[in-house]
Order: sequence, then C-alpha cells, then structure tokens
Amino acid sequence: MGSTVAVSLGSRSYPVLVEPGCMRRCGIAIRELVHPTRAVVIGGSGIVRGYAETVRDTLEAAGVTAGLLTFSGIERHKTLARAGALLRGLAAAGVDRSGVVVAVGGGVVCDTAGFVAATYMRGIAFVSIPTTLLAQADAGIGGKTGVNLPEGKNLVGVFHQPAAVFMDPSCLRTLSDRDFRSGLAEIIKHGLIRDHDLTVRLYDAMEALLRRDMEVLTEILLRSCRVKADVVSRDEREGHLRAALNFGHTIGHAIEKVAGYGSLTHGEAVSIGMTAACLLGEEIGFHGSDLTVRVIDLLTRAGLPTRLPEDLDHDAVLEAMKLDKKIHDGTCRFVLLRMLGDAVTGVQVAPDATLRALARLRSG
Repeated sequence: MGSTVAVSLGSRSYPVLVEPGCMRRCGIAIRELVHPTRAVVIGGSGIVRGYAETVRDTLEAAGVTAGLLTFSGIERHKTLARAGALLRGLAAAGVDRSGVVVAVGGGVVCDTAGFVAATYMRGIAFVSIPTTLLAQADAGIGGKTGVNLPEGKNLVGVFHQPAAVFMDPSCLRTLSDRDFRSGLAEIIKHGLIRDHDLTVRLYDAMEALLRRDMEVLTEILLRSCRVKADVVSRDEREGHLRAALNFGHTIGHAIEKVAGYGSLTHGEAVSIGMTAACLLGEEIGFHGSDLTVRVIDLLTRAGLPTRLPEDLDHDAVLEAMKLDKKIHDGTCRFVLLRMLGDAVTGVQVAPDATLRALARLRSG
C-alpha cells in the first residue's frame, strides 16, 4: 500500500512518497537525497511535536546531526516575526548552506518552514513532511512558501521547491474530525478542477474516508497528489494552469480574513468559497444549477459548510478580496467550473454579480 508521485521540474524534480509509516523511515532517504551537513526539524506542538521528534531521531540514526525547533503551528503565528525567530534558531544551530530544513506539521508549519529555508542564506534544502490531510493535499506539493500580514494571507512568500515530500497517512488517525474534513475540501477541489473520475470516486468513497479506512485514504490521497503534481509540473509559477488550484480560494481567503483566522478552518472557508464560485458560475451563465447542486451535495457529504456564517458582512468580504494576490488591475478574476473535472481560470466577474452570489450564499 502506497506509492511515489513525481513532480517533474527538470533539475528541481522531486519525489512525493505516500505510504503509511514512511515518516518513521525517512532519515536514510533524506540523507541520500540531500547529503546535508546538518538538519533542523521545524515542527508543531502537541502530538505533532512527537512526530517531529521521531523524524529527528530517524535522521540521527541515519548519521545526520539534527536539531529541533517547534512552534504552535496556528494561523495567527504564521508571521514574519515567527519566521525571524526560526531563522535565528537556524543560525544558532550552526546551519550552513549545505544544511536542510525538515518541516513536520500542518500547513502553517510547512509554509513557514519552507519560507525559512527559502530565505536562510538565500536558500537551503527543504524537505516537507505534512501531518494533516489539509497540508498533504495542499501545502505539501508545489513549492509555495510564505507568511501572513495583518492585511491578508500569504502576502509575503517565495517559491522554493522541496527536495522530497513524505506523506504518512497513518498520522491522520489522530486528527480531529473537523481538521480531517477540512483537508477533504482540498482533495474535493482537485477532483472538481481536473479529475472527473476522482470526483465520482469521492461520492462513492466518502463514508470510508470519514471512517479513515487506511487503504481507501491512501488511494484517494495518491490520486489527489497526482492531480496537483501534474499541474505543478506543467505550470510551476501559476502562469495559467496552476491558477486552477485557486478554485474557491479568492472568496475563501476573504471569508477567512473577515471571520478572523481560526474562526473557520482553511478547508471550511475554501468549501464555502467553492460553493460561491459555483453560484458565480450560475450568475454569469457559465453553467446550470445542476452542477452547483452536485458540488454542494459532495461538500455536504464530507461534512463541510456551504453557507456564509450569519454574522459575516458581504461588503467586508468584497473589500478583503481586493487585496487578494489573484486580483489583476483591480479586477476580480475567478476560477470557475465548466463541468465536473474541468475548470477555467481568469474569468472576470463584475462586483454586482459577486454580491448577488454572496447574498445567495447566505440565504441558501
């Protein structure tokens, strides 16, 4: 059970191993791939700290000197100040340009640790070991790193591809139900934008996924990773094709910001954002209501929200969208579905149509 997915980027290509138990065996692989003089594992807190300690120990057992830095890994700590503290930790540990940063944790840890690796000494090697379903489906592949500003998510960042990614589905047994469902949002997104067969499989497999059946979970995670790896291999820097991965994110990020980071999980906000994108598609005649109904049904089966919180202000969401990185020349451009498994990028939508969609998002 398990397999390797390749992200093909020429000299910067890297493997993504999806296999239960791989985290406990990654030390030798990291040594052989990176040949580091020293490693620093950057991990989250709580249960994740235990995972980070396991990775540090496997590196030490493989003959790699390894240190450990941890932080809470919550969204409000994904800041320049936190990145600065971690950078100083690398310097204090004596990491040189032949060192490696190994991220062990959720999306916040992976994004922040990747940013630290990208900026320390103008860039050192980075290995990602995401331990949440959201991070495995989203932050683990693609090389996007970054931190937040008070003005918005991921406004400071850089592309920095990892040397390898290790995804251990057995870590997902300890996730809360809410966090597990949050990760399903990104997997659903991958099916909706690029893989009709994956979308159909998700309808059939949802009950087993929610039970965390390890065989089904590994299968679905592999299929999701193949979608993202293919997109990143074809369009590393979000020139056109990769923008499809932002389906649900323009409105989703704005909802996250207005609600206050932590009120909704990222996956919950993206789920609402994908619903909004479908309603937008209806508003401008891109597709019929039947597609929206099918998407809402799949998200509902996954236990994800498809409506705006009652106390969220439409105008504030619209204002927050203006700071989104996907805004060009002051115009909102959205990723919309043409059909299940087929997304179109760069669709310009007038503000009044967006407001109508947001109103429907509340009224149902």
